[in-house]
Amino acid sequence: MAEHPHAELVRKGYEAFQRGDMDTLRTLMSGDATQHVPGNHPLSGDFKGQDSIIDLYRRLNEETNGTLRVELRQVLVDGRGHAVGIHRFTAERGGKQLDETGSIVFRIVGDKVTDLDECIEDIERANAFWS
Repeated sequence: MAEHPHAELVRKGYEAFQRGDMDTLRTLMSGDATQHVPGNHPLSGDFKGQDSIIDLYRRLNEETNGTLRVELRQVLVDGRGHAVGIHRFTAERGGKQLDETGSIVFRIVGDKVTDLDECIEDIERANAFWS
């Protein structure tokens, strides 16, 4: 059985992110897409528009000196415009390490991601890592 198109879209996005392929990521998002990052640290908040989201990804890479890795574990879809990517997130920064499970809830209209809501295993641990 073929994978649902929304699952394919999410997988393609995770693969592009891991390669650092921001041009491909742009083709997967609407121009006004928004990413919501939980927590209370310099990289948390709402990032509206492709440029803002791509800049967030650049900053994540810079802050972790290229050690950030996201391993997609599973994709769940509802067939109504939502998909959930469940992943393992690892990074090193300033002598600290982060290794946790997270997810992103994607809202998809047509063949574009319009909203990315990130959920993380331990908000306080993430705050300590990124602060």
